[in-house]
Amino acid sequence: MKNLIDITDLSMEEIEDLIKVAKNIMQEPDKYSEKCKHKKLATLFFEPSTRTRLSFESAMMELGGNVLGFSEASSSSTAKGESVSDTIRTVGCYSDIIAMRHPKEGAPLVASIKSIVPIINAGDGGHNHPTQTLTDLLTISCEKNRLNDLTIGLCGDLKFGRTIHSLITAMARYKNIKFILISPDELKIPEYIKEEILEKNNMEYIETNDIEEYMDKLDILYMTRVQKERFFNEEDYLRLKDYYILNKSKLSNAKKDLCIMHPLPRVNEISTEVDDDPRACYFKQVSYGKFIRMALILKLLDIK
Repeated sequence: MKNLIDITDLSMEEIEDLIKVAKNIMQEPDKYSEKCKHKKLATLFFEPSTRTRLSFESAMMELGGNVLGFSEASSSSTAKGESVSDTIRTVGCYSDIIAMRHPKEGAPLVASIKSIVPIINAGDGGHNHPTQTLTDLLTISCEKNRLNDLTIGLCGDLKFGRTIHSLITAMARYKNIKFILISPDELKIPEYIKEEILEKNNMEYIETNDIEEYMDKLDILYMTRVQKERFFNEEDYLRLKDYYILNKSKLSNAKKDLCIMHPLPRVNEISTEVDDDPRACYFKQVSYGKFIRMALILKLLDIK
């Protein structure tokens, strides 16, 4: 049985196939409208989520399937002390596939060992968010028509941002990828990402505090919020939360075909004046997320 816990669980060929299926769903949605008839997706979200949970639910519904689950730990038996393993074993009796978000890193991996149905990691702490990475890859593929030969700016919280860690891991497999890592010193990319992924794969990268310094070189600018829930004290959060705010003036010398991405939710790190800029792709990214999750559900359920 196949699970998706980490983006590296998928080969490049499997990712290419998922992107191909997602693009086909976008072109011919009616062809897929009953592919998951009588199938059930359980969404187990032990941590708050809007986009990811609704994206999974919308994906399953558009495939003709049904959805059950909970959106916070307090509304599950976890509040009574039930273990993740027992929850997963129980929910597997009611569903065909499970999408799970958990604040503890590694919880979806533990769940996958105990589960009798496929598990999709919908985010575990500051660790992994593979379906967001698939969303990002589909967005880049659709907007730039390639996944090679790109200079990618990653801006904001690079220390705790699981979307950033997953994206770097995924892009390490592609040719001629260069990263510009833009963050305050306190939120720099973790050393293990640098050593085990960037340096191990001989990837070119530059670390900077300045969002404008390399703006004219970027093909993609990936903005992230400074996440309050990942900080141990509020003082540090308040000091860093407004460190980078992208506005029109900061885009003055950016490429005409720059693709601006953000995993959302946005707080104020992208000014709303940027929303009407044709280079703003973050709401398109949300749409792409539904289609790639549809493709993933079909793959894990082995539905052709």
